[in-house]
Parts: sequence; C-alpha cells; structure tokens
Amino acid sequence: METKTKESPITQRTLDLCQAIVDQSDFQALKQKIDDFMNNELLKFDYQQLNGLGDLLRMKQGQGLELKPEEIAQFETLREKFMNDPVAQGFLDAQDQLAQLHETVSRFLNKTFELGRRPEYEDVHDGSCGNCNCH
Repeated sequence: METKTKESPITQRTLDLCQAIVDQSDFQALKQKIDDFMNNELLKFDYQQLNGLGDLLRMKQGQGLELKPEEIAQFETLREKFMNDPVAQGFLDAQDQLAQLHETVSRFLNKTFELGRRPEYEDVHDGSCGNCNCH
C-alpha cells in the first residue's frame, strides 16, 4: 500500500482530515492559545521551572527521601502563580483539548486496523463518554 507519495489515496485523505481539523473554528482558537503561550518567554520559563521542580520532588519521593516543607512551598508558589495566569490557563486547556482530539482520531484509526473496515461511531464509543469513566 503506497503512502509515501503525494498522489496516494491515503495521503490525500489524510491531508483532507488535517484540513478538516484546522478548518474548525475551535481548532484555530486552541492554536491561538498555544501561540500566545509560546510567545511569552517568561511564562515558558515559569512552566519549565514548575515542571523541573515537580520532577525533582517526584524523584525524591520515589527514592523515599523526605520532601522539605520549603521545597513543597516553593512548588506550590510556582504552581499557583502559573495557574493564575490566564495565558497559562488557556495553554493548559488547549493542550488538554488537542490531546482529546488526537485521542479521538487515534481511536478511529486503531479501530479501523482492528476491524479491517471503516468503524461506525458506536464501534469507537462504547456508550461511555470516554472522559470520566462514569458509564
């Protein structure tokens, strides 16, 4: 099955799917939120600091080392500052929504390979909403 040429049906349909995604107004709004974050160097630095400290604390905890109260307080201060920024909130929301979109597309593709046919909506969505395990 040829997929490496521009003219292949798979490539063309994949490009059509990509275009359908970017044509959604919601997608453009999500992309803008990510761009707003990526253009803010200070906010990106804060995010890296927060993630780095979080990784360090998880590593220490995983090794059975005691976390110092000032380390926890520093993490909470960084986290609160970051989470209170509207651009940061928009970025995290956009990341979450794009991850859900990616998961949905992946579920349909995986189900196609599993079934050997185009899946129906019900094949992919088994009655649960997929987000909260409420069903």
